[in-house]
Amino acid sequence: MSFGQGGPQSGPGGEHGPAGPPSWSPPGGYPGPQQPDPYAGPQGAPPSGPAPDWAALAEASEARARRRRWLLIGGGALATAAVGSVVAFAVISANSGETSANKPSGQLPPSATLPSNTDSPAPSFAETEPPPPPDPKEFISSAEKDKAPLSADTLFPSGNHTKNDGTVYQRGATDTTDKCADATQGDLGTVLTKNDCEQVFRTSYQKDGIAVTVGIAVFDSEKQALQAKKQADGGNLRSLSGASVPAFCETSLCRKTTNSYGRYAYFTITGFTNGKDVTTSDKPVFTAGDDLALFAFQQIRARGEAQASAAVRSPATA
Repeated sequence: MSFGQGGPQSGPGGEHGPAGPPSWSPPGGYPGPQQPDPYAGPQGAPPSGPAPDWAALAEASEARARRRRWLLIGGGALATAAVGSVVAFAVISANSGETSANKPSGQLPPSATLPSNTDSPAPSFAETEPPPPPDPKEFISSAEKDKAPLSADTLFPSGNHTKNDGTVYQRGATDTTDKCADATQGDLGTVLTKNDCEQVFRTSYQKDGIAVTVGIAVFDSEKQALQAKKQADGGNLRSLSGASVPAFCETSLCRKTTNSYGRYAYFTITGFTNGKDVTTSDKPVFTAGDDLALFAFQQIRARGEAQASAAVRSPATA
């Protein structure tokens, strides 16, 4: 294929005119129909500008084609990524909506369900305390519970009585009787008998010419001991002489005390061993009587404490 000069070779008057548009000749030299030139002006008119640069146009067209191909490839990749994101979000949403019953074994719960407060206090348990020990007085308030051995020696241990301050009272004779009135003078025997006194235990102590007889009367119940205490206005405990203690308070005036604790009523009678009457100014007599009355109370209370302690060690036998 070749490009040649188209149009008439000579113009009017035999002179060559301007060159016409190029014409296309088919193979074999057969002239085909003449094609109009898109860059030419009206038919028969000369071109209005220079001929186009076909190589530049071809390169521009190829560049546009390449841009379209890259745009198509990039758009496809973006679309694929978008579809993947939508699918992943749908899977996560579906999994988060499952109940714990539908979750596979061993799968951890979502973080939203885990406890956020790790400083919560440790579980507390109700405190258990041992029951309080039994009241010692319960064991000396009735014969039903007061089962420990009972005698003059258990109530009044042998030997002298020494106070915490070092004061010493020398012990004399002891006596035990189940005929309670025999251990008394005056109306006190009647009171003890009326309240069903069971026994009276006596012992005497002396110090510096002053003697004290302590007597402990035993009843079946605390109520009986309290009644005897209230009714013992007249009469006295009979003084007990013997051993290192001479006779006292047989005809002279002496000082007496009366009290009770649990099922026990306890009494004292205090006087001079020389037979002198006691007056309110004789403070040593009052002190001696109070000291031995306190000793009787302590011995009774110790009896209850010992039995309460035994009950704690062996609750089945309490």
